[in-house]
Amino acid sequence: MAFHPIAADDDHCAVGVARKYAWIVFALTFGLLISDYMSRQVLNAVFPMLKGEWALSDGQLGLLSGIVALMVGLLTFPLSLMADRFGRVKSLALMALLWSLATLGCALAQDYQQMFIARFMVGVGEAAYGSVGIAVVISVFPKHMRATLASAFMAGGMFGSVLGMALGGALAAKLGWRWSFAGMALFGLLLAVLYPIIVKEARIAPQRAVRAANKATAAVKRPLSTLFSSHSVVATYIGSGLQLFVGGTVIVWMPSYLNRYYDMVTDKAGGVAAIIVLCSGAGMILCGMLSDRLCRHSPERKVALAIAYCLGSCLLLSAAFALPAGPLQLALICLGMLIAAGTTGPAGAMVANLTHYSVHGTAFATLTLANNMLGLAPGPFITGKVSDLIGLHAAFQLVPLISIAAAAVFFYAKCHYHKDIARLRGQSEPDSVSEAALEVKL
Repeated sequence: MAFHPIAADDDHCAVGVARKYAWIVFALTFGLLISDYMSRQVLNAVFPMLKGEWALSDGQLGLLSGIVALMVGLLTFPLSLMADRFGRVKSLALMALLWSLATLGCALAQDYQQMFIARFMVGVGEAAYGSVGIAVVISVFPKHMRATLASAFMAGGMFGSVLGMALGGALAAKLGWRWSFAGMALFGLLLAVLYPIIVKEARIAPQRAVRAANKATAAVKRPLSTLFSSHSVVATYIGSGLQLFVGGTVIVWMPSYLNRYYDMVTDKAGGVAAIIVLCSGAGMILCGMLSDRLCRHSPERKVALAIAYCLGSCLLLSAAFALPAGPLQLALICLGMLIAAGTTGPAGAMVANLTHYSVHGTAFATLTLANNMLGLAPGPFITGKVSDLIGLHAAFQLVPLISIAAAAVFFYAKCHYHKDIARLRGQSEPDSVSEAALEVKL
């Protein structure tokens, strides 16, 4: 049987995992990530039905979406630490079971309050899956494959979003909105049961688990001051979160926008919105590749590119929502979303460059917290409240302006970047992990 040589940071302690088994672990973990985002984003496809049946305001609908991102932001770090302590495989299975049962609770909800509680629990279940799941995937493959696997794994979030909106819209149109949630829940429950049966902690290199625990114990003894010690890194957290306010809001509200202003039925609106989400996912990858290519010998250019992505998305989306409904508007929305999430890669690289290598895990958790608390959680809710006052089309005209604030914050980071990098290099040795591998961990 063929084995992968699984290299830790200290390669002389390498262990092996059968290649076939490693890919099975990847497939099941990837499948659960898809289920995660299907359960999270299916709500967007049925917004029009919920609004009509329960007479909800846009603010209430936005809160149903934002509460999931809020819980992910608040609980990612503590739940990830608990998973490292009590076992990642067991923790992932419990997470999937919780969010799947909570999604089933959405299908059974009889009023807004019950739906809100169910969505709250979806957020609790999904809070740490991304960080723990990628840790499991990376642990069963060779070190030289980490960047490829991490980027492929995180792309599952976009695939899940697309499937959640497209399939959710189709199920809602044929069977009713409750079956949209039920379908996502059943898929997740099936994988949650299979996962711990097939994926075993003992087969995912127990020697590495002991080593990782020892390293984690040592890491907490090191100072965490670099997380917030420079103007640049704090500005990067804020700028990244503000820019995701735009992309996250458009993704959540686009099915409703298509329903109201294009007279699209639920399934068609979900399908078109899914295409726009795919544009965002493709843009995230392409912008990251462009950043690496253009900034290979000048990492500070990543800050300038982040500013360009912010201003470019603002220009395109503002132009799109200034137009009446039609093919040209949809084309500009797709182009705007292509670069709206482009700051993800540069922001990840900046955080990695501006923090000590021993606390990179905590640094990325901090970045994730900022992304959710400043962008993904408040964006849908605030837009919904504004929509209640002036309409969704007018609210969408205001949303891209947040990118100007994000660009201004990134510009502030650029003003301090060289000095902060020089100071950090004077305090520690350069990180041995490649910048590309660090960027895809976000």
